[in-house]
Amino acid sequence: MMRSASDWVDIQWSVVVASLKSVAPRARGRLLDVGCGNKPYEAIFRPYVSEYLGIEHEATFALTSAGGGASRPDFAYDGVTLPFPDRSFDTVLNVQVLEHTPHPARLVAEMSRVLKDDGLLILIAPFSFRLHEEPHDYFRYSPHGLRHFCDEAGLEIVEVQRQGGLWSVIGHKLNSYLAFRIARVGGMAQGLGKLGHEAKADKGVRYWTLPFVGVAMFAVTATARILDPILSEPDETLSFLIIARRKP
Repeated sequence: MMRSASDWVDIQWSVVVASLKSVAPRARGRLLDVGCGNKPYEAIFRPYVSEYLGIEHEATFALTSAGGGASRPDFAYDGVTLPFPDRSFDTVLNVQVLEHTPHPARLVAEMSRVLKDDGLLILIAPFSFRLHEEPHDYFRYSPHGLRHFCDEAGLEIVEVQRQGGLWSVIGHKLNSYLAFRIARVGGMAQGLGKLGHEAKADKGVRYWTLPFVGVAMFAVTATARILDPILSEPDETLSFLIIARRKP
Protein backbone atom coordinates (compact mmCIF):
# COMPACT_ATOMS: atom_id res chain seq x y z
CA MET A 1 0.00 0.00 0.00
CA MET A 2 2.81 2.41 0.83
CA ARG A 3 4.55 1.75 -2.50
CA SER A 4 1.29 2.24 -4.44
CA ALA A 5 0.56 5.50 -2.61
CA SER A 6 4.12 6.67 -3.19
CA ASP A 7 3.92 5.88 -6.89
CA TRP A 8 0.65 7.81 -7.26
CA VAL A 9 2.06 10.89 -5.51
CA ASP A 10 5.31 10.72 -7.50
CA ILE A 11 4.23 12.63 -10.59
CA GLN A 12 7.42 12.00 -12.51
CA TRP A 13 7.33 8.25 -11.88
CA SER A 14 3.65 8.10 -12.82
CA VAL A 15 4.08 9.77 -16.20
CA VAL A 16 7.17 7.69 -17.04
CA VAL A 17 5.40 4.42 -16.24
CA ALA A 18 2.25 5.45 -18.13
CA SER A 19 4.22 6.41 -21.23
CA LEU A 20 6.31 3.22 -21.15
CA LYS A 21 3.16 1.12 -20.86
CA SER A 22 1.76 2.89 -23.90
CA VAL A 23 4.79 2.09 -26.08
CA ALA A 24 5.77 -1.30 -24.64
CA PRO A 25 3.66 -3.28 -27.18
CA ARG A 26 5.96 -1.95 -29.91
CA ALA A 27 9.00 -3.61 -28.32
CA ARG A 28 9.98 -7.07 -29.54
CA GLY A 29 12.73 -9.66 -29.74
CA ARG A 30 15.88 -9.11 -27.70
CA LEU A 31 15.69 -5.97 -25.56
CA LEU A 32 18.69 -4.22 -24.01
CA ASP A 33 18.01 -1.84 -21.12
CA VAL A 34 20.96 0.56 -21.06
CA GLY A 35 21.45 2.01 -17.58
CA CYS A 36 19.02 -0.51 -16.13
CA GLY A 37 19.72 -0.02 -12.42
CA ASN A 38 17.62 -2.63 -10.63
CA LYS A 39 15.40 -3.10 -13.71
CA PRO A 40 12.28 -1.23 -12.52
CA TYR A 41 10.65 -1.41 -15.99
CA GLU A 42 11.25 -5.09 -16.74
CA ALA A 43 7.70 -6.16 -15.86
CA ILE A 44 6.29 -3.63 -18.34
CA PHE A 45 8.24 -5.01 -21.30
CA ARG A 46 8.54 -8.72 -20.48
CA PRO A 47 5.22 -9.72 -22.13
CA TYR A 48 6.36 -8.29 -25.48
CA VAL A 49 10.00 -9.39 -25.79
CA SER A 50 11.78 -12.73 -26.00
CA GLU A 51 14.72 -11.60 -23.84
CA TYR A 52 15.26 -8.69 -21.46
CA LEU A 53 18.89 -7.86 -20.70
CA GLY A 54 20.16 -5.00 -18.57
CA ILE A 55 23.53 -3.27 -18.63
CA GLU A 56 24.93 -0.76 -16.19
CA HIS A 57 28.07 1.29 -15.68
CA GLU A 58 29.58 -0.75 -12.86
CA ALA A 59 31.49 2.10 -11.21
CA THR A 60 28.29 4.14 -10.90
CA PHE A 61 25.99 1.28 -9.98
CA ALA A 62 28.13 0.17 -7.06
CA LEU A 63 27.61 3.53 -5.34
CA THR A 64 23.82 3.65 -5.56
CA SER A 65 20.97 2.20 -3.53
CA ALA A 66 20.19 -0.10 -6.46
CA GLY A 67 23.53 -1.80 -5.97
CA GLY A 68 22.13 -4.07 -3.28
CA GLY A 69 18.79 -4.78 -4.96
CA ALA A 70 17.53 -8.21 -5.95
CA SER A 71 17.55 -7.44 -9.68
CA ARG A 72 21.11 -7.01 -10.89
CA PRO A 73 22.40 -5.94 -14.30
CA ASP A 74 23.26 -8.79 -16.64
CA PHE A 75 26.28 -6.91 -17.99
CA ALA A 76 28.58 -4.07 -16.98
CA TYR A 77 30.31 -1.67 -19.35
CA ASP A 78 33.11 0.84 -19.16
CA GLY A 79 31.03 3.89 -20.05
CA VAL A 80 32.56 4.01 -23.53
CA THR A 81 31.66 0.90 -25.54
CA LEU A 82 28.70 -1.41 -25.12
CA PRO A 83 30.18 -4.97 -25.07
CA PHE A 84 28.04 -6.37 -27.89
CA PRO A 85 28.50 -6.93 -31.62
CA ASP A 86 26.82 -4.66 -34.15
CA ARG A 87 23.09 -5.29 -34.79
CA SER A 88 22.60 -7.42 -31.64
CA PHE A 89 19.20 -6.20 -30.37
CA ASP A 90 15.69 -5.66 -31.70
CA THR A 91 14.86 -3.06 -29.03
CA VAL A 92 17.05 -0.74 -26.96
CA LEU A 93 15.60 0.98 -23.89
CA ASN A 94 17.23 4.00 -22.24
CA VAL A 95 15.25 5.68 -19.45
CA GLN A 96 16.60 8.84 -17.81
CA VAL A 97 20.23 7.92 -18.28
CA LEU A 98 21.39 10.30 -20.99
CA GLU A 99 21.69 13.22 -18.57
CA HIS A 100 24.24 11.25 -16.53
CA THR A 101 26.81 10.62 -19.23
CA PRO A 102 29.35 13.34 -20.03
CA HIS A 103 29.37 12.14 -23.66
CA PRO A 104 25.69 11.66 -24.59
CA ALA A 105 26.22 11.65 -28.35
CA ARG A 106 28.66 8.76 -27.96
CA LEU A 107 26.14 6.76 -25.95
CA VAL A 108 23.40 7.34 -28.54
CA ALA A 109 25.82 6.22 -31.26
CA GLU A 110 26.62 3.05 -29.29
CA MET A 111 22.94 2.26 -28.81
CA SER A 112 22.42 2.77 -32.53
CA ARG A 113 25.33 0.47 -33.31
CA VAL A 114 23.91 -2.49 -31.37
CA LEU A 115 20.39 -1.94 -32.75
CA LYS A 116 19.23 -4.09 -35.65
CA ASP A 117 18.25 -2.39 -38.89
CA ASP A 118 14.54 -2.82 -38.19
CA GLY A 119 14.84 -2.27 -34.42
CA LEU A 120 13.56 0.52 -32.19
CA LEU A 121 15.23 2.81 -29.67
CA ILE A 122 12.91 3.87 -26.83
CA LEU A 123 14.51 6.72 -24.90
CA ILE A 124 13.37 9.08 -22.14
CA ALA A 125 15.43 12.13 -21.22
CA PRO A 126 14.56 14.93 -18.76
CA PHE A 127 13.70 18.47 -19.79
CA SER A 128 12.82 20.06 -16.43
CA PHE A 129 14.00 18.07 -13.43
CA ARG A 130 15.76 18.56 -10.09
CA LEU A 131 19.48 17.97 -9.63
CA HIS A 132 20.04 14.31 -8.81
CA GLU A 133 22.81 11.71 -8.70
CA GLU A 134 25.28 14.52 -8.20
CA PRO A 135 27.92 15.23 -9.34
CA HIS A 136 27.07 13.05 -12.34
CA ASP A 137 24.12 15.13 -13.54
CA TYR A 138 25.25 16.94 -16.67
CA PHE A 139 22.45 17.85 -19.09
CA ARG A 140 18.74 18.45 -19.82
CA TYR A 141 17.26 17.84 -23.28
CA SER A 142 14.82 19.30 -25.76
CA PRO A 143 13.38 17.12 -28.55
CA HIS A 144 15.52 19.12 -30.98
CA GLY A 145 18.70 18.14 -29.16
CA LEU A 146 17.63 14.50 -29.07
CA ARG A 147 16.87 14.63 -32.79
CA HIS A 148 20.35 16.03 -33.42
CA PHE A 149 21.97 13.13 -31.54
CA CYS A 150 19.82 10.63 -33.41
CA ASP A 151 20.60 12.17 -36.79
CA GLU A 152 24.32 11.92 -36.07
CA ALA A 153 23.90 8.28 -35.05
CA GLY A 154 21.95 7.32 -38.18
CA LEU A 155 18.58 7.17 -36.41
CA GLU A 156 15.28 8.75 -37.33
CA ILE A 157 12.84 9.87 -34.62
CA VAL A 158 9.37 8.59 -35.48
CA GLU A 159 7.52 9.70 -32.35
CA VAL A 160 7.90 12.24 -29.53
CA GLN A 161 5.82 12.19 -26.34
CA ARG A 162 5.75 14.93 -23.70
CA GLN A 163 5.86 13.63 -20.12
CA GLY A 164 3.33 15.79 -18.32
CA GLY A 165 2.71 19.52 -18.71
CA LEU A 166 3.28 22.76 -16.82
CA TRP A 167 1.30 21.70 -13.76
CA SER A 168 3.14 18.40 -13.55
CA VAL A 169 6.41 20.33 -13.59
CA ILE A 170 5.25 22.68 -10.81
CA GLY A 171 3.69 19.84 -8.83
CA HIS A 172 6.75 17.65 -9.10
CA LYS A 173 9.05 20.43 -7.90
CA LEU A 174 6.77 21.26 -4.96
CA ASN A 175 6.48 17.62 -3.97
CA SER A 176 10.24 17.10 -4.29
CA TYR A 177 10.79 20.00 -1.90
CA LEU A 178 8.24 18.69 0.57
CA ALA A 179 9.55 15.12 0.40
CA PHE A 180 13.31 15.65 0.38
CA ARG A 181 13.81 18.99 2.18
CA ILE A 182 10.97 19.02 4.69
CA ALA A 183 10.22 15.35 5.45
CA ARG A 184 13.58 13.91 4.30
CA VAL A 185 11.98 10.68 3.07
CA GLY A 186 14.80 9.67 0.71
CA GLY A 187 15.77 6.67 2.84
CA MET A 188 12.15 5.60 3.20
CA ALA A 189 11.65 5.83 -0.57
CA GLN A 190 14.75 3.70 -1.16
CA GLY A 191 13.39 1.16 1.27
CA LEU A 192 10.33 0.92 -0.99
CA GLY A 193 12.56 0.27 -4.01
CA LYS A 194 12.51 3.81 -5.41
CA LEU A 195 15.39 6.21 -6.22
CA GLY A 196 17.47 3.25 -7.25
CA HIS A 197 20.15 5.32 -8.98
CA GLU A 198 20.54 7.76 -6.08
CA ALA A 199 23.28 7.45 -3.48
CA LYS A 200 22.11 5.85 -0.25
CA ALA A 201 20.27 8.40 1.88
CA ASP A 202 22.21 9.47 4.95
CA LYS A 203 19.59 11.62 6.72
CA GLY A 204 16.82 10.35 8.94
CA VAL A 205 13.14 10.83 8.22
CA ARG A 206 11.39 13.70 10.01
CA TYR A 207 8.41 11.59 11.02
CA TRP A 208 6.65 14.47 12.77
CA THR A 209 6.24 16.24 9.39
CA LEU A 210 4.64 13.27 7.60
CA PRO A 211 0.96 14.01 8.37
CA PHE A 212 1.26 17.53 6.95
CA VAL A 213 3.59 16.60 4.09
CA GLY A 214 1.54 13.57 3.08
CA VAL A 215 -1.71 15.54 2.81
CA ALA A 216 0.02 18.42 1.00
CA MET A 217 1.66 16.10 -1.55
CA PHE A 218 -1.60 14.31 -2.32
CA ALA A 219 -3.30 17.70 -2.83
CA VAL A 220 -0.50 18.94 -5.10
CA THR A 221 -0.57 15.77 -7.19
CA ALA A 222 -4.37 15.80 -7.55
CA THR A 223 -4.30 19.45 -8.60
CA ALA A 224 -1.59 18.83 -11.19
CA ARG A 225 -3.49 15.88 -12.67
CA ILE A 226 -6.64 18.00 -12.97
CA LEU A 227 -5.00 21.14 -14.40
CA ASP A 228 -2.60 19.56 -16.91
CA PRO A 229 -5.29 18.68 -19.50
CA ILE A 230 -7.38 21.79 -18.77
CA LEU A 231 -4.66 24.46 -18.84
CA SER A 232 -2.21 22.95 -21.28
CA GLU A 233 1.19 24.55 -21.92
CA PRO A 234 3.01 22.89 -24.83
CA ASP A 235 6.39 24.44 -24.00
CA GLU A 236 6.66 22.88 -20.53
CA THR A 237 7.15 19.23 -19.61
CA LEU A 238 9.12 17.07 -17.22
CA SER A 239 10.78 14.98 -19.91
CA PHE A 240 10.48 13.66 -23.45
CA LEU A 241 10.05 10.12 -24.68
CA ILE A 242 11.26 9.44 -28.19
CA ILE A 243 11.00 6.41 -30.40
CA ALA A 244 13.66 6.18 -33.09
CA ARG A 245 14.62 3.67 -35.79
CA ARG A 246 17.60 3.30 -38.04
CA LYS A 247 17.39 5.43 -41.17
CA PRO A 248 16.73 3.43 -44.35
